[in-house]
Amino acid sequence: MNLRADITLDALNARCKGSLPELFGLTVLHVDERELLMRMVIQPRFLAPNGFLHAASLIALADTACGFAVIAHLPPGAESFTTIELKSNFLGTAREGAIDAVARGVHLGRNTQVWDATVTEVATGKTMALFRCTQMILWPKAGKAASASA
Repeated sequence: MNLRADITLDALNARCKGSLPELFGLTVLHVDERELLMRMVIQPRFLAPNGFLHAASLIALADTACGFAVIAHLPPGAESFTTIELKSNFLGTAREGAIDAVARGVHLGRNTQVWDATVTEVATGKTMALFRCTQMILWPKAGKAASASA
């Protein structure tokens, strides 16, 4: 599936403003036909009481990377999307530095998309989590035009 013509790094990063991605300081660094790269700098508030990165922080990064990838690859005329299912496997953790999520399209269909994200520690390249989500593409109701704000 082609990247939507209106998608730029600036446009994607502007979507972070005023929402959860901004709270986590998420930044889209790259997007192309089949993948999206997003980064998060670890902050003390993202740590669990045990002093390591909270699993929900990893999910916030991976899920947002996949969601932004869906936005960038919505079929023409689609209105938006919603998550059907997500799954995470955690393989490691960190206390500081930055982590990246690379979301890659596995299935980019007209009605569903499946995205895998690999979360890695930037400094070491160590894989911290494997994430998969399935998205349902939302189409305008009969008689309603597609919104430009998908």
